[in-house]
Amino acid sequence: MSRLVPYPLLVVGLVLMWLILTRFSLGHLLLGTGIAVVAGWAMGALEPERPRLRRWSAIPVLMGIVAWDILRSNVAVARLVLSEGRGARRSGFLRVPLRLRHPSALAVLAIIVTATPGTAWVEYDADTGVLLLHVFDLVDEAGWRDLIQNRYEARLLEIFG
Repeated sequence: MSRLVPYPLLVVGLVLMWLILTRFSLGHLLLGTGIAVVAGWAMGALEPERPRLRRWSAIPVLMGIVAWDILRSNVAVARLVLSEGRGARRSGFLRVPLRLRHPSALAVLAIIVTATPGTAWVEYDADTGVLLLHVFDLVDEAGWRDLIQNRYEARLLEIFG
């Protein structure tokens, strides 16, 4: 079974996402399943390292923090775009030194940063461990570094070890 479907949770998740994004019908179910199985085979061919999670209990805490930050960021970006106009904001690039080196932890951090409105993961230098981040309204560089390092990276280090 593991050769036919090497990543069953990935396949199930992709099929469910396909059905949520389209409408449910037998044709969509079959097409989504076919695409998901091929995606599972592609992941199997890549042979990614399986992440070892050290503290499962820190995951819900991180999820809550990220959800709250995304909500706050949505409100802040909407306020900037709708009321203050373009002249009131200063977008810019910021370099953030990271201690994270685990590929899965870096991927989760990239998802968090990219999912948060007003920020974008631009580049990560694996040699120096420096993240280049674009911020829509860069007022306080030290505050952004603190947010990434102490709010997200610290918890990811706790989770991935």
